Amino acid sequence: MMIRLFTAVAVVVYAVAACSALRAAEPAPPRPVPVIFDTDMGNDVDDAMALAVLHALQSRGECRILAVTLTKADPLAGPFVDAINTFYGRGDIPVGVHRQPERGHGSRFLKLARETDDGRLRYPNKLDHATAPDARQLLRKVLAAQPDNSTVIVQVGFSSNLAALLDTPADDISPLTGMELVKAKVRLLSIMAGAFQTIDNNNRYLEFNIVRDIPAAQKLAKEWPTPAVWSGFEIGIALPYPAVSIERDFGYVQHHIIAEAYRLYQPPPHERPTWDLTAALYAVRPDRGYFDLSRPGRVVVEDDGFTRFVPDAKGRDRFLILNATQIARTREALVQLTSQPPQR
Repeated sequence: MMIRLFTAVAVVVYAVAACSALRAAEPAPPRPVPVIFDTDMGNDVDDAMALAVLHALQSRGECRILAVTLTKADPLAGPFVDAINTFYGRGDIPVGVHRQPERGHGSRFLKLARETDDGRLRYPNKLDHATAPDARQLLRKVLAAQPDNSTVIVQVGFSSNLAALLDTPADDISPLTGMELVKAKVRLLSIMAGAFQTIDNNNRYLEFNIVRDIPAAQKLAKEWPTPAVWSGFEIGIALPYPAVSIERDFGYVQHHIIAEAYRLYQPPPHERPTWDLTAALYAVRPDRGYFDLSRPGRVVVEDDGFTRFVPDAKGRDRFLILNATQIARTREALVQLTSQPPQR
């Protein structure tokens, strides 16, 4: 995700009672959790950190990364993801790329995919953007191969891929349409998008992942057929990643792709919000009490990109809530997972 305007929203950490929230009492999901990671890798560095969290959880036997799909069209986004996967010993994870024209923002750290030392890639990778699979076709292929009601999708970028997936027709990959495939195979969508807990509920804060593709976000919010848990802007803000960890916890290798990307994005002592990391953590560990959940409802994306939560006892959506007693424990979990050494 791209840098947010901190002055645009006042962040509040709600007590559970004040929000009329329900304690998150999710059962432990079957292990390992099959995960698809859908990301706008290259905008903000929290996407890279969230992928590191998923790799750490896979090393612990808690999840299995089925694929990474991209909503950023930069030709280096796919190679950079492949470099992360290879760094963690999993260069065989398929990566689907986005080939629509890149709109606006470049990247401060994707160039690491081409960084060399003595003529060799610092972070080995083999993916070629030109020949890599299309993200939406890869989504169909991967979902079609999964057991029913099994897969968790972690969306931490724009809604472009998932909205388009819903409209895909039956094909030689699957006799199911995209909507039917999602209904059959996806258990949960864990999504970092929107904003739900500001001091002034009328503050029309427009969150980056939503406003970069409002039509897709509106379609996903209206039509997505499975349960969805939203991690709003305020959650990542309340859990800034400690600068001391970047400075001290990644020195087990000479060059660490996550720490180096972080420094290129904005050097310490800056402490980056953990927006995308929270969606990844909840997706795999919904039962560990890191967060509480709102009551059920429906998220509506308005024409300017504002996300409105409408309570509904039968609603598909909930959003994450973080109370004061959860902050230190959740932040520590994110640090330990992000900085965990690769499994060799």
